[in-house]
Parts: sequence; structure tokens; C-alpha cells
Amino acid sequence: MARSVDDLSLLLPLIAGPDHIDPGLVPMPLDDPKAVALTDLRVAFHSDNGIITPSPETAKVVRDAAAILDDRGLIINAVRPHGIEQSYDLMIGLLSADGGASIRRLLQDAGTKAHTLPWLGLAEPADATRFDALMLKWSRFRSIMLSFFKDYDLILSPVNAFPAMLPGSSGADLEAFSYTMAYNMTGWPAAVVRGGTSPDGLPVGVQIVAHPWREDVALAVAGYLEKALGGFNPPPI
Repeated sequence: MARSVDDLSLLLPLIAGPDHIDPGLVPMPLDDPKAVALTDLRVAFHSDNGIITPSPETAKVVRDAAAILDDRGLIINAVRPHGIEQSYDLMIGLLSADGGASIRRLLQDAGTKAHTLPWLGLAEPADATRFDALMLKWSRFRSIMLSFFKDYDLILSPVNAFPAMLPGSSGADLEAFSYTMAYNMTGWPAAVVRGGTSPDGLPVGVQIVAHPWREDVALAVAGYLEKALGGFNPPPI
């Protein structure tokens, strides 16, 4: 969404809050990332979600980020959320429950004829019984994740199992995206910053997840890590 965390912090107040169009927007206060005291924030970090093991450089970037926060005085614990191993199967089940009809409609409305969404081939319409079971499983997943999060202020993890894909890649290894799928389903705010570079020169990201309505905490920690890890590096032209 932006090249730097400062840009995100500038943009967020402009797009936050009710617009009298989107019924899903909630009139919650938006706190200032600059007012967040980093010391003593409790951080749970993991480099492997139990679904797909990340590349060595991806895991190292997350560990390095955790070490930087530890040096800053945050309380770091190497642990992953209970039940996060369910996130990939659950997300694919939810996305494909309508047989891919909603995504195909969006693509059609946008005039997109060719696409790179391989999971559409996996889409299988769900009957009422299966759909009800999916909704129940989703609710339980969010409850389990929330119960885990009560002991922490942040979750630190990979963004993807691998470094950024080359332009034109299709992303056929869908499980690699499960690191963000988990938080798509909880709805928690998350920030992503560049944490390192692969041997091929591709960026490797770090994901910082905060509690509901605590975008300020996510941005505050993201901004600190961005400065410590180097942030955006323009590619040679």
C-alpha cells in the first residue's frame, strides 16, 4: 500500500472510519503510532506455521526481527498460535464454497479474461450442510486464535513461506500464502515491512499482527523494524 511505514501512518487517518457507504466500517477511535511505548510489549513469534516450512532466508529474517525487538526491551516468546495449522484448509474451503462464483463475477466485472488464480480450479460448491460446518469451523478458529492472543500484544511471522515472487509468476504454491490467510480470517490488523533480501536479490518480508483496532501498535513496531532492518531498497535500474 505504501513504500514506507511513515506513508502508511499518513494514509490511515484519511481512510479510517465510517464513510456512510460501507456497512462493515466501525466508528472506532484511531490511536497514534507515535504514542505507543514499545518497551515491554509482549511478542509471540514463529517462523513455521506447521503448514509449509519457509525458506531458510525467510525464517532467518523473522528470527532477526525478533532479536532486534528483544534488544529493544520487548518481551519475546517463540511460540505460534494454537490452531493456526488449520488456516490453509479452512481458507480454501471458505473461498471455494460457492464454486468460485464470486471471484469469477469480480473478474468479469473488471473485464479480466485471463487470471493467475490456480485455486479456482479447486473450487467445489458446498451444500447447506457443508457450508454450515465451514461457518462453525471458522468461528471456532477465530475463538481459538483470540484465546491464544490474550497473552500477547503482537504476533511476528513470515509474510509468505518464500521471498517475493518474480514478476509474471503465478504463485501456484498456494500453501506459501497461508501465513497471511490466518489473519485474513481473524480480521486483525497487520503491517508488513521488508526484513531482508534473498540470495537472488528478492525482498523478504516480516509480518507484524496486532489486536483488533490496534493498528497503532502494528505500525509503531513496523516502523521500528523498518528502520532497524533497512526498509525499502530501490532496485538497480
